[in-house]
Amino acid sequence: MASRSLNKVQLIGNLTRDPELRYTPTGAAVATIGLATNRSWTTDEGEKKEDAEFHTIIAWNRLAEIVAEYLKKGSQIYVEGRLSTREWEAQDGTKRRTTEIVANEVIFLSGGGGAARAQSAQSEDIDIPADFGSGEAPKKEKSGNSAADAGQGNKGKVKKEKEEKLEDLSDEDIPF
Repeated sequence: MASRSLNKVQLIGNLTRDPELRYTPTGAAVATIGLATNRSWTTDEGEKKEDAEFHTIIAWNRLAEIVAEYLKKGSQIYVEGRLSTREWEAQDGTKRRTTEIVANEVIFLSGGGGAARAQSAQSEDIDIPADFGSGEAPKKEKSGNSAADAGQGNKGKVKKEKEEKLEDLSDEDIPF
């Protein structure tokens, strides 16, 4: 009987440093990201406490290039991925071990025109607005009753309505 298992991590936090982008000898891009997640609680005595966890996030290929281009220290992101543990021998002969998160999806929660989403190249769903890093909200394109709009019929109308709804969302509308 086959057993089931799941290795999935979801984090929301802030970058502790700028992403580091490197390339393997075969040309694959790899980015290393430091991420801090915070939690706070109140003790039984009413004292407020805070704690931070620090995580190392690894992104590969096109996702690595995107996060290195658009993210910087302090950026808030949502990361989804899997845990991966590596072992190696240090120069002094001691054995080392680290556990990292290998990202397959990153959503930018801070910055320009709202949240932007980037996923690993395996799913080919990379959607970064051209003006993401500019600090300006996306510009709304005017669409009248042109021949191009009329040629698309109801499909063009539905697409236009979806775009208008997305443009009306602000950072406060993000449900997390």
